[in-house]
Amino acid sequence: MDRLPASAGSRGELGRLLQAVLTSRGQANAVFDILAVLQSEDPEDIQEGVRTCSRLFGTLLEREELFVGSLPREDTVLAGSQEATHKYKVWMRHRYHSCCNRLEELLTHPSFQVKELALKTLMKFVQLEGAKPLEKPQWESHYLFPRTLFRAVVGGLLTPEEDHSLLISQFCEYLEYDDIRYHTMQVATSTVARTTSQQPEVSLTFWNNAFVLLSAVNLPLQECNLTNFYVKHAQTSDKWKVIHLKEHRKAFQEMWLGFLKHKLPLSLYKKVLVAMHDSILPHLAQPTLMIDFLTSACDVGGAISLLALNGLFILIHKHNLEYPDFYQKLYGLLDPSIFHVKYRARFFHLADLFLSSSHLPAYLVAAFAKRLARLALTAPPEALLMVLPFICNLLRRHPACRVMVHRPQGPELSADPYDPMEKDPARSHALESCLWELQALQQHYHPEVSRAASVINQVLSDPEVSIAPLLELTAYEIFERDLKKKTPGSVPLEFIPAKGLLGRQDDLCAQFFTLS
Repeated sequence: MDRLPASAGSRGELGRLLQAVLTSRGQANAVFDILAVLQSEDPEDIQEGVRTCSRLFGTLLEREELFVGSLPREDTVLAGSQEATHKYKVWMRHRYHSCCNRLEELLTHPSFQVKELALKTLMKFVQLEGAKPLEKPQWESHYLFPRTLFRAVVGGLLTPEEDHSLLISQFCEYLEYDDIRYHTMQVATSTVARTTSQQPEVSLTFWNNAFVLLSAVNLPLQECNLTNFYVKHAQTSDKWKVIHLKEHRKAFQEMWLGFLKHKLPLSLYKKVLVAMHDSILPHLAQPTLMIDFLTSACDVGGAISLLALNGLFILIHKHNLEYPDFYQKLYGLLDPSIFHVKYRARFFHLADLFLSSSHLPAYLVAAFAKRLARLALTAPPEALLMVLPFICNLLRRHPACRVMVHRPQGPELSADPYDPMEKDPARSHALESCLWELQALQQHYHPEVSRAASVINQVLSDPEVSIAPLLELTAYEIFERDLKKKTPGSVPLEFIPAKGLLGRQDDLCAQFFTLS
């Protein structure tokens, strides 16, 4: 069979070949020339070839001119005694498979336009195959979906060699359909399991691609039947798993548990935990199954531990999980670096949430207030303007802790019963101590800090002070705010004003120096 000449990749030539294949089975061999364009090195020619293949095999699928059933070997059929129509359908089905295989390879093409077009063409074939199945139903109202083709599409997105985050974002438009979302979760689960079992060390690129795809899957929150299908069916059956939200949640749970049971890069730990509380936990069939992942993440330290505590907090409050070490873990995160890390705002936002209950024991709240007050002694002004109202809010919520302020006969500094090295807040003896650190901060060099620390000198008002506007406060903002303050017209700088360049006549400088 002669191959297509270089000039045949033009739109007009491909259109002529397409028309020849569709109008006469005697011209069927022209499909080889069309497929040959997909091997071109010119991205423009490849795109024209993909569009032509889309029209060709899309029409053949709609006409039902491809073999239906388990596909036999091509040479066996052609050498057999079957009728010509049967041989044609088998032969053309093999050409269709060759086209799909090449389109899957084009998902890794250097040109994004080629990759995007290949993806859209494959998804078009998925829709057409679903409407005109290439497999026979095993029973009446049997649910059919082109799983083999779709598995290849998702597998091409989850490649370990190339970053496909942009291509996956294009694929996300199909996740609005209930059937595509359901099968994506199933295929992603099997792909992750297969890749991790075949390779001793999985690349970071694969994990990033998998996370981008998994995090794009969103389920409805309310129970309902799901019938927004990409692959259209004449009628649906209540026996189909794909229409039940319960089955979607099971698939969603298996997908995430299969992903999170592996050792992930630290960068992915943070991304998963950020999405955990609002994008993952609400959709799980059994949210408490995340306990192992979250408790192991708590031991990592830093921002990861904080984010893991947020997930545990939701499990404790909404799913009756018992985790006695929760506040001890949170207490352990309080160290001098907490005022300087980039996740400071998120930390204190979550800490405020965790300590919001008025049913917490007084000794526990006192331990947090005391630890924060001790750390405040070396904190920068922008952090102090946030942490001082934070401490005062703790005292407002828990009147039993105000004894730490109203204790005039408190211990000497050298005899403070508080143990800053104790990891267990219950044994820190914070409630027996006093907040002398706040009194010390009343002498701070910055007037706003001194004013904020002086709040404890009066009776604390009942309404709490919102710390939300203070969480993102920076030193630059404080500096700019100070520059805009209006100062009095005359500020006394010296009790006796200087006269002359060298001062008064009796000054030492005027006695030994003269101006000439």
